[in-house]
Amino acid sequence: MELTEFVAKYAVERRHTSSVKWDGMQEKYGTNDLLPLWVADTEFKVPEAVTEALQNRIAHGAYGYSLTPESYYEAYFKWQQTRYGTELEHDWLRFGTGVVQSLSTLVTCLTEPGDAVMILQPVYAPFLSVITDNQRIPVISNLKRNGTHYEMDLADIQAKLQAKEVKLLLLCSPHNPVGRVWSSTELAELLEICRQEKVLLVSDEIHHDLIVGKRPFISALSIKEGYYRDNLVMLDSASKTFNLAALQNSHVVIPNPQLRERYDHCVARLHAPSGSLLGQVADEAAYRTGATWLAGMLAVVKHNYEYLKKTLTTAFPQLTVYELEGTYLAWVDLSQVVPVDKLEWVIKHQARLAVDFGEEFGPVGKGFIRINLATPPANIEKAVAALCAAIQA
Repeated sequence: MELTEFVAKYAVERRHTSSVKWDGMQEKYGTNDLLPLWVADTEFKVPEAVTEALQNRIAHGAYGYSLTPESYYEAYFKWQQTRYGTELEHDWLRFGTGVVQSLSTLVTCLTEPGDAVMILQPVYAPFLSVITDNQRIPVISNLKRNGTHYEMDLADIQAKLQAKEVKLLLLCSPHNPVGRVWSSTELAELLEICRQEKVLLVSDEIHHDLIVGKRPFISALSIKEGYYRDNLVMLDSASKTFNLAALQNSHVVIPNPQLRERYDHCVARLHAPSGSLLGQVADEAAYRTGATWLAGMLAVVKHNYEYLKKTLTTAFPQLTVYELEGTYLAWVDLSQVVPVDKLEWVIKHQARLAVDFGEEFGPVGKGFIRINLATPPANIEKAVAALCAAIQA
């Protein structure tokens, strides 16, 4: 599907629909009168088959306690196997209402209060809060900047796993906000370190369908033909891919039967939520029919990224737009063109943009902004023009 065709067909007005991104800026930014490029959802309607599946289920009129049909497993497993070669088994799969909820549940279930849990910053802010909110101790390893991309500091990771007696490592793959799709070599090295140090790894792969660079996505489950599966849990969801976050359905994949037993006992004790009926109806339809829609959406993201990067770096060569291999989120270093202490004022009051500021992802993000590219090109063009004018002012 051509970019212009996709935008014409699926772009939708989200103002005055109780959208957090559009109608919920007041609490965070002090006004709703900004161009919102923050919350990681999109301005695009879902594939038609998803709407039709929801309408058909709603027409039934009864929404009592429900099972997950076998057809759901078939659709999800086929999507994973066909697109990524990831082989899954029925017994491995559990459900949650979202990846953050599942991260919090796993921290609770697989560690004890006072245990150390590692994250790699800069990273999506809830990675830190699910540790501290559950009375665990965060251990930070900072990603290394190398030109216009980031790398894991494997030596630092291993040293801190040992020194801090870390029990669990939370990995973002692809990585939000820096846009990296980790290579099979990087993942294998990290997984081997975790195996050696007896550290469990949770791989958040919610952005795995959002690949816009040349590097293909590979799940941690597939590294060395599944050699490390007993030492990891994989999380994902259709919510980022197809703009379905409010329907609250996500996956918890646990190949190790002993870990599954621990998880199941803990979830029963917590009475933790487990997916949603309409979320599963929508997800199944998306997995069956959404490939063409996804290709169109990714064409928009790639176009927006290339426009943003070319325009900003041409106007301000000292500014850095980091490579976008995966996600629909651009990571931009403005520290060389805007004083760090004035960045928020310039973005909010001069450019009139609502973006995520880098320090939300850890101290190493200070001076950066994260820009959501999953929006019609006109919004990015407007944002880039406003940002250039604000920097020059």
